[in-house]
Amino acid sequence: MEFLNAFTVDVEDYFQVSAFERHVRREDWGRWECRVVANTRRVLELLDRRRVRATFFVLGWVAEHYPELLREVLGAGHEIGSHGYWHRLVYDQRPEEFRADLRRSRKAIEDAIGGPVRAHRAASFSVTRRSLWAFEVLAEEGFAIDSSVFPIRHDRYGMADAPLGIHPVATPHGTVREFPMSVATFGRLRFPAGGGGYFRLYPLRLSLGLLRRINLRHRRPFVFYVHPWEVDPEQPRIAGASRLSRFRHYVNLATTERKLDVLLQRFRFGRLSDAVEQAT
Repeated sequence: MEFLNAFTVDVEDYFQVSAFERHVRREDWGRWECRVVANTRRVLELLDRRRVRATFFVLGWVAEHYPELLREVLGAGHEIGSHGYWHRLVYDQRPEEFRADLRRSRKAIEDAIGGPVRAHRAASFSVTRRSLWAFEVLAEEGFAIDSSVFPIRHDRYGMADAPLGIHPVATPHGTVREFPMSVATFGRLRFPAGGGGYFRLYPLRLSLGLLRRINLRHRRPFVFYVHPWEVDPEQPRIAGASRLSRFRHYVNLATTERKLDVLLQRFRFGRLSDAVEQAT
């Protein structure tokens, strides 16, 4: 069986990432040079060239300011999900704050595309042991699929003991299907393999090998993620960020697009909801 893997895009601009939130105030977002529209279109062109349909998790702020971009994404056959409104870490919020942000993001997206939003990804994979209550809120608000859990140890996110495959999360308000971020295992060792900074840092051969291992050895689909700013090596640099944050954000930006093009030719990809439906 050839698995249908999920290709996902977290639509946020270069100045909206969690690592820079201490240096870029949210109330100042509108003053920064917008590059998310052009960069998202670059990703759309790449996906169209390789005939791949994907899921775009869009910030509500982006949806509110650039609704025509969401209509372009939808018109190209892709799925649109919520990435929250303000890109706030879930575990830094109270449940009602999370609910309000979720509702605001969904309204902005649904106003832009004229249809429902059923999939969600938290900012920086911030559904952790500290914020498991998020599943109850998601179910109560009508979300059916989530892709926010990273089953590894990390300084900012992660649940090292979380299931590695697609699994149901039962709540008093219904069940949410969780498609966790992709991890390849070697015995007890877990290696993140699903995209983002890991994809930029790893040699391409290593990334392809880890993802192939998930399909062939572990016998399950994987979910891959990328941000539009990751195909933009000319983006403005953020002053004042830590050396680690700068490394994580800027490493190997110049090679991302080429590596993505190879990746899209090596595996079968589709929208998140289609991958979940096929696998369950």
